[in-house]
Amino acid sequence: MRLFIILTALISFSLLTSAPAGSIATEGTGRTWKAGLAEISITPEKSIWMAGYALRQKASEGVALELHAKALALEDRNGKRAVLITADLLGFPREARLRIAEQLAQRYHLARDAVLLNASHTHGGPVVGRTLAVAYDLNPEQWNAVDDYTRQLEAKIVVVAGAALKDLAPARLKFGRSSASFAVNRRVPQNERYVGGVNPAGPVDHDVPVLRIERPDGSVAGVVFQYACHNTTLGADVCQFHGDYAGWAQQRLQNSHAGTIALFMAGCGADANPYPRGTMDLARQHGEALAQSAETAMQKPMREVQGPLRVRYEEFPVAFAAPRSREDFEQKLKTGTVYEQRHAREMLRILERDGHLPDQYPYSAQVWKFGSDLTMIALAGEVVVDYVLRLKQELGAEKLWVAGYSNDVFAYIPSRRVLAEGGYEGGGAMIYYVQPGPFAPSIEETIIGRVHAIIDGLR
Repeated sequence: MRLFIILTALISFSLLTSAPAGSIATEGTGRTWKAGLAEISITPEKSIWMAGYALRQKASEGVALELHAKALALEDRNGKRAVLITADLLGFPREARLRIAEQLAQRYHLARDAVLLNASHTHGGPVVGRTLAVAYDLNPEQWNAVDDYTRQLEAKIVVVAGAALKDLAPARLKFGRSSASFAVNRRVPQNERYVGGVNPAGPVDHDVPVLRIERPDGSVAGVVFQYACHNTTLGADVCQFHGDYAGWAQQRLQNSHAGTIALFMAGCGADANPYPRGTMDLARQHGEALAQSAETAMQKPMREVQGPLRVRYEEFPVAFAAPRSREDFEQKLKTGTVYEQRHAREMLRILERDGHLPDQYPYSAQVWKFGSDLTMIALAGEVVVDYVLRLKQELGAEKLWVAGYSNDVFAYIPSRRVLAEGGYEGGGAMIYYVQPGPFAPSIEETIIGRVHAIIDGLR
């Protein structure tokens, strides 16, 4: 059964769909979950610049597939609440995340630890905030449109979270996994450097973790599923809004299970692309394949997920390598590409304002621990596959879920290996993210070490 709510707060919202997620207490334990689900359209009502591809030459022209934000609210038997929010977006900027968290704390008394944002990383969504300002050549009017949309988006995220909380009802949670094979490593060694392409021999994570939320009758009320692959089947030539393969997969699952809300989470797939790619039909095919993988996981015996729910969110500094000199940036203004010139101009502005460039960034890691049955780790940024492969080895893969693109997408997060190899993920993309330069070699150990510490503190 699906509950339709007309939204009239702050702005004129689209129709919000909220599906009750009922279920029963875990047999023999007396432990009971409550869950609530909701979704809302976040498709821009007007033409706006689209995110992800610096090569795009024009703003959006219509809609190929509606964009949504979705929320899963959970409450354990002790009354501990948390909300997972997913969205068909390139990423949530840090500033937007902070404003959303502040509103959710004020309205619903949700601690920062209890709010997890994850973006699908579609390159078919609108620009949000100024995180990738170097990539887009927008005039003041176009930036104003981005700012207006960002404010509307933040308000809608708060509303959909509130609707999911209002929808809380008894629930049973089950966890399983399957696999999908269309992700392929995209870092190709060429003449002692790494370029973008197709590298079937490169590392990749084909896992599809699935969380099933059941009603009292055993039917599916909600599905959370994940894949570690860039959500980029479609290229810069497509200027219609679309959720790419992740959008198609969610739609397929919802069409297959009446009253279900499906939430996609992006994994640690910063160095993987869908293969093959380039057409709307291929995006649909990959989405169908991913949806079928989620179905396969739900058809097999799944692990009962019990509580209690323990959550923690931490920010800690990750260091940049030594920045280039003022003279280097001044030279780039004369000889660099258009993107290098924009980046140099911004770095010189920061130097003029502050006298120095940042030497670190406040990185975030978040852990949700579901009793002893499931540990969900959410990492900020575009995280390469080495992180999930290492965490699976060190923590055990059976009960582990590792997401990237969570809470703050501000840069690529290379492993020590990728950083040493260089290339786009190893440091080249930092100019588009308006960061001072590559990360220091300590980044992998810093992040992995803090994740271990967070998990140890939740035991």
